[in-house]
Amino acid sequence: MTTLAQYPLHQLVQTRWHDNDIYGHVNNVVYYSYFDSVVNRYLIEQGGLDIHNSDVVGFVVESQCKYLKPLAYPEPVTAGLRVGKLGNSSVRYELGLFNATGELCAEGYFIHVFVNKASNTPTPISDHLRTALSKLF
Repeated sequence: MTTLAQYPLHQLVQTRWHDNDIYGHVNNVVYYSYFDSVVNRYLIEQGGLDIHNSDVVGFVVESQCKYLKPLAYPEPVTAGLRVGKLGNSSVRYELGLFNATGELCAEGYFIHVFVNKASNTPTPISDHLRTALSKLF
């Protein structure tokens, strides 16, 4: 069983009123938004990624989410983040979403390939970003 302790980074994600669907729980597509927000916040704050001016951007090339237990507004969620694999130009992020009682509600991953914005070709992960990502093993 996966626990929050298995993730080096923990980040609070506040559910929002419009996250709920007609069934009264967070809609499945919103989980990917949580994943994306957690990763990008880390990349900006710890990895020095400048999302507006950088010559390098991360493209999501693969993703998956397993939905284990519903979440609903106004429930707070704790996201766990770790790196599963760090390549030359790509990284696999692994995430878990936990409810207020610590139960795993969803787990997933996505893979970023870092590319040169002008040419759309893969480019090596910068040393600064690699150092930040290495802290998430």
